[in-house]
Amino acid sequence: MKQIFPGVWKMGNQILTKNLIPGFRSYTEQLVTIEGTEYRVWDPTRSKLAAAVAKGLKTFPVVEGMKILYLGVAQGYTPSFFSDIIGKMGVIYAVEISDRAFRDLNPVAEKRGNIVPILADARKPKDYDWIETADLVYQDVATNDQPEILVRNCKEKLKPGGLAVIAIKSRSMDVVREPREIFRECIKKLTADLKLVEKVVLDPFEKDHMLVVLKSRK
Repeated sequence: MKQIFPGVWKMGNQILTKNLIPGFRSYTEQLVTIEGTEYRVWDPTRSKLAAAVAKGLKTFPVVEGMKILYLGVAQGYTPSFFSDIIGKMGVIYAVEISDRAFRDLNPVAEKRGNIVPILADARKPKDYDWIETADLVYQDVATNDQPEILVRNCKEKLKPGGLAVIAIKSRSMDVVREPREIFRECIKKLTADLKLVEKVVLDPFEKDHMLVVLKSRK
């Protein structure tokens, strides 16, 4: 087993995080014990950031103690691994618009203790303006105005020097146009306000997706 980033390990083709709540399986993930420590297997076919790691991502955006604003959290699979990495001193403000997904997220958030579920529309950051500023804004919303949502939230809630990550879903934006064209257009919009750090195409784990890491210009 080799540590590839703080809080993230690799064993063969498996990506692992140390389980924040030993013995607790948040979803259907595999648990493995190595030298008395329990780890969770992070599936790159279920998580865009894990897919980017599997594809060779160099700029891993999540570290211990971080404050994260996560937009489009769904049932919380990827945030549960962020929860492992940030530890008990970090916090994830998890924004989700779907009532059904929100209900599924709640028991995991309650057990883990560092995930704060927020039932809200990510297009309207004023609706959760009570949260603190974030070290990272992570956007995984399936909609055709993804860049605008990320930039709007960064302007409201990203700390100076903070990071932003977006999982661009080209087919959610336009089912006809070439994904590469959509990726270029999105990056152009994003870099009007944010600095490009790294981009990774996620095929074959997530078809027609790109993960982009950006940084505040402040």
